[in-house]
Amino acid sequence: MKKSVIILIHIGYWLLYLFLLFLMSLFMVMSSANGKNFFDKIELFDFVTQIFSFTVVPGLIGFYSFYTYLFPDFLRKKKIAMLFILGIFISLLTGIFGLFVMQVAFKEFNMFKADLFGIFMLVLIMALVAVLNGGMGLILKGFITSYEDIKIKEELKRKNLEVELSLIKSQLSPHFLFNTLNNIDVLIRRDPDRASLYLLELSDIMRYMLYEAKKGKVFFEKEIHYIKKYIDLQKIRTSNRDFVKLNLKGTFSGVLVEPMLLMPFIENAFKHAENKREGNVIEIEISGSEKSIEFSCKNSYLPDTGMKDEFSGLGNELIKKRMNLLFPGKHELVISDANEIFHVLLKIDLDEN
Repeated sequence: MKKSVIILIHIGYWLLYLFLLFLMSLFMVMSSANGKNFFDKIELFDFVTQIFSFTVVPGLIGFYSFYTYLFPDFLRKKKIAMLFILGIFISLLTGIFGLFVMQVAFKEFNMFKADLFGIFMLVLIMALVAVLNGGMGLILKGFITSYEDIKIKEELKRKNLEVELSLIKSQLSPHFLFNTLNNIDVLIRRDPDRASLYLLELSDIMRYMLYEAKKGKVFFEKEIHYIKKYIDLQKIRTSNRDFVKLNLKGTFSGVLVEPMLLMPFIENAFKHAENKREGNVIEIEISGSEKSIEFSCKNSYLPDTGMKDEFSGLGNELIKKRMNLLFPGKHELVISDANEIFHVLLKIDLDEN
């Protein structure tokens, strides 16, 4: 909510409060004016003005102490008992402070000569005024905070959607798609059955991207299934069947995640991995449970491929932004580069509590 709107709300509240006090004062003057002369009315009006004054000071203190302190530190954190205790304490202090204000503002009032019962009643009345205005402060702050939370959530959803679309569009690059189709075309002549199997896998991947990935969340086991098919299709390009290792641990059933959660890292590893014909080039390990996901992806790369620059630039920022939107305060993403080994480690806490 804009500051100008919040200021106008505050001004409107206090204008309404002053107007109600004025009406109450006017009612008291009019109801006490029968049979009295003009000067008596002036004396009565002065008395009502004093009452009017000691309702404004505790009202201001009560309202803004509840608004600025008690709401964010106690009510929003659901510390109701402490809110209640501190609310009463602040209100009583406000009532005592109001006595000193009256002592300074009105010469005819001397709290040191007044009877204790009268002093107690004044403090109690001003404390009650502080509580009532403090309650309104809590309500107003709650309204403003709720409105801002709704706006923030809407903005997060919008940004999340933009990032999701950007990431989804970046998956299965045309380079990968064309290479896979060419490899399948070659296999059709040599091994039609195997070519048919790979073609079905590619079809499944495309179907997953076109339909499943548009959903807000998918089952993690489907995401793993998609990753397996993607790796299988990548293996067509080399005779070295061990150039990529996929190690799965834990359970993946029943866990809901956002689609294309891990693919940016995996696709990037394949894009920049070197020497696919010899040895183990890519190591992927995924551990899953109902409460957490841990993902590790290592790949060797050539220094001149530009992998480090790519992941330190826009691509990495986009992925980090997505993680921050999806798992604020509940994930750890570490991207390291040492001895021409690129390593991505991602830990996600799925526990909503």
